[in-house]
Amino acid sequence: MDSLEKPLGGSEFAPKSTYLNTSACGLLPRRTVEAVTRLAEETADGRPDGAGDFDTVAEARATYARLVGVPAERVALGTSVGVHCGMIAQSMPPGAEILFAEGDFSSVVTPFTIRGDLRTRFVPLDRLAESIRPGTALVAFSSVQSLDGRTADLAAIRAAAAAHGARTLLDATQSAGWLPLRAGEWDYTVAGGYKYLLCPRGASFLTVTEEAQDALLPIHANWVTGEEMWANSYGPVRELARSARRFDEPPVFHAYHGAARSLALLEEIGIERIEAHDKALAARLRAGLLALGHPPVVDESTVVAVPGLGARAGALREAGIVLSDREGNLRVSFHLYNTVADVDHVLDVLEAMEVPGVPAG
Repeated sequence: MDSLEKPLGGSEFAPKSTYLNTSACGLLPRRTVEAVTRLAEETADGRPDGAGDFDTVAEARATYARLVGVPAERVALGTSVGVHCGMIAQSMPPGAEILFAEGDFSSVVTPFTIRGDLRTRFVPLDRLAESIRPGTALVAFSSVQSLDGRTADLAAIRAAAAAHGARTLLDATQSAGWLPLRAGEWDYTVAGGYKYLLCPRGASFLTVTEEAQDALLPIHANWVTGEEMWANSYGPVRELARSARRFDEPPVFHAYHGAARSLALLEEIGIERIEAHDKALAARLRAGLLALGHPPVVDESTVVAVPGLGARAGALREAGIVLSDREGNLRVSFHLYNTVADVDHVLDVLEAMEVPGVPAG
C-alpha cells in the first residue's frame, strides 16, 4: 500500500489549504488547468483550434468508459447530473413507480417529482433493496450519499431490481473517481465530473445499457447527436446516433479539454489504488474522532460525517481547513491529494476546540 504521508498524483496538486472538501468540488490537476488555459488562449487569439476539438472530447469519453468498464459507445456526455436525470424522468410512462432513498440528492429526485404523473416512493437507504417490489419501474439512488457519506448496498439493490424487473439509475457523483464502478451492471449511471473525477464544471457522464437505450427519449437531441457527425447542421437530424451518443449535449469544450487530462490522470494512478488511499485516511479520521468523543456516521466511505458538529465548519476554515456543513453534519471528504498530515490537522484543531482558551489554529 502507498504511504499515506504522500499524496497520489505528486506535483499535479499544490493546495494552499488543508482541503477536505472534494464532495463539494475536486481540485483541478495542473495538467487540466494547462489544457483549459491553452484552449482559452487559442480562442482569445482567434487561432483555428480555439473553437474546441471534438477529438479531445472523444478522448474524454473513451477514458471515462475505460474507468467504468463499458465500451465508449455506451457513454453519453453532458453538462450536469440534473440534465441526465431529467431526460430519464421525462422518458418514464405516466403512473410509473419510482423508488428513492430518503434524503437523496435533489438532482436525482426532483426531475421525477415535478412530473406530477409518476408515483414516487421514499424509503430509508438501508431498506432500499427490500422495498423494490413488483410494479416498481425504476429505483434511483446515489451510490454514496452526499449528506453523510453512507454507501448503498449495491449488490442487494441490483439483485432485488433484477428479481422484480425494475430498471436502475445509479448516481455515482460521490463515488466515481475513488470507488470502482462497473457501469454495465446498471441500466443508467450518471456522474458529475467536478468532484472525485477532478474535471472542470460542465462535464458530466451518462451510461446507458444497450437494452435500456430504446426506453430513453433523446429529448434534447441536437446537431451532435446524429450518426453522421457533420451531416446534421441544418434541418432535422437525419438519423440519430445508434450509440449512447444520441443522448449527448453539445460539449462545453473548455470543460472537456480539461476532463480529458483529469481522467487520464485517474487512469494512470488506478481507481483501486485511489480507493485504498482514500479509505485509509477516512478510517484514521474516524478512529481519531471516536477518541475525541465525536462518533462519526458508521461506514467505510471516503466521506466522513460527524452529526452535530457542522457548526464548527466555520472555525475550522479559519484554521485553514476547508470542509462542509451539511444539515448539521461536519462533512470531511478525502481524495488522492490528501495525506495523513491533513487528518491529524483536523483532529488537532478539533481537540483544541475542546479546551477553553486554546487557539484552534
